[in-house]
Amino acid sequence: MQLIDDLKDAFEKHEENNAFFINDTYYTYRDLAQGVSNIRQAIKPLLSEKGANIGLVVHDNIETYASIIALWLEGKTYVPLHPDFPENRNQAIIDQAHINAVLDASNQNTFQNTFTIQTCALPTSKINLNPSTLNRSENAYILFTSGTTGVPKGVPISFRNLSNFLKAFNALCQVNKKDRCLQMFELTFDMSVVSFLVPLLAGACVYTIPKNKIKYSFIFELMEDYKLTIAIMVPSIINYLRPYFDEIHCPDMRFNLFAGEALYLDVLEEWSRCLPHAKIVNAYGPTETTIICTSYDFNRELENKTHNGIMCIGKDMEGTLSIVVGEQDQELEEGATGELCISGKQVTPGYWEDPEKNKTSFFYKDHNGENLRFYRTGDACFKDANGDFMYVGRVDFQAKIQGFRVELAEIEFHSKAFLEKINVVAIALTNQLNNTEIGMAIESETIPTAALMSYLKTKLPHYMIPTQVIFTKQFPLNSNGKIDRNTLRTLFINN
Repeated sequence: MQLIDDLKDAFEKHEENNAFFINDTYYTYRDLAQGVSNIRQAIKPLLSEKGANIGLVVHDNIETYASIIALWLEGKTYVPLHPDFPENRNQAIIDQAHINAVLDASNQNTFQNTFTIQTCALPTSKINLNPSTLNRSENAYILFTSGTTGVPKGVPISFRNLSNFLKAFNALCQVNKKDRCLQMFELTFDMSVVSFLVPLLAGACVYTIPKNKIKYSFIFELMEDYKLTIAIMVPSIINYLRPYFDEIHCPDMRFNLFAGEALYLDVLEEWSRCLPHAKIVNAYGPTETTIICTSYDFNRELENKTHNGIMCIGKDMEGTLSIVVGEQDQELEEGATGELCISGKQVTPGYWEDPEKNKTSFFYKDHNGENLRFYRTGDACFKDANGDFMYVGRVDFQAKIQGFRVELAEIEFHSKAFLEKINVVAIALTNQLNNTEIGMAIESETIPTAALMSYLKTKLPHYMIPTQVIFTKQFPLNSNGKIDRNTLRTLFINN
């Protein structure tokens, strides 16, 4: 398998280079190879009968990253398990994925009912990076994401998916052995894969965020103190860094990519001045399409495309085909808003052992004489005359109020314009009469809102004006660094 062979070659070619910087400690590629080999030696006699899917308790340490490579070399699939997630959620993942063995790089036995190999203090073995050819899984990893039924749904990503993603990503950015790369994500989030794998294939160094640190402030320190050159982020991070933009100057940064959430142009324009030499890219891609599949380059000199202040998500990356469809799955004309659907070599083979979900999420459609399989993203978009896709919002971020369809992103756009640098989230709420109304969460100390509401009435129809407003000093983030809208919704309920 080419990806695994390329990893082996990179480890051997760059053995003296630093591979990771974790908790103030550098680890070379030789250190990483040693950790991989120690884990392989420990698991080889034990995993032959444990199935293809192996649980990985995610920690910010070298043994956890070494475990991923060790499992791949042994032909296994890693399934990340977060030690801080609720026990019943993790158990549901273990049960669904038929996990009979877990690797844990801590001194605690997190999952006492599942066979566990502690990887943090294994005996030293001979370095062995030769891939096993026995019982090789087609899947590189399975990520379990939130399900609408309350049960996590598994998204398997095959080595074929991942290899095609890497080919497409390399067209955006060529990472080299001198690069210093940020890895800010939990390993339960697919953005983590590009953040550690692309650098490792190039012989570069990966800088991680310690679990006990405040993520956004530590990123600021890493970028400046260690002159990072590559940074992949979610937009929420720069919203938190915004008060410190005047202090941030990172001339060494050469590539900065955003994905995972809507990216607003106003904050990006300010942020771009902190990275005067960086190419900045806004990318898009659900977990089901292997990390990212469309991209748009931010232009420092010319006008950038936006919709409701949200940056354009651009055109398809290599190997991907995106279309916008209506309610009958008919492809819509330019400028018409519908659901974005994606086909191509990066699309997952399907949800893990969930045929009913697969029936509703994937469909076949004739496109230019070819019968293609498409994934329904749940994102509302439209395509402009130049072939660029504009993000409108989640289909489920739409609300019907008094029979009118409302885009919550439009309310957020006008509110942010009035409040300038204050962040805002609009949420559809069901009131006691079982009617839908709009709640607005404002990230600040309590401030008067009469002027804001008067302003909104000059921009929006009456049914789009928020009827409830709450204030919070800091928006809650989920483990992926995104704004946690579900938690915000509970603040309205409890208010």
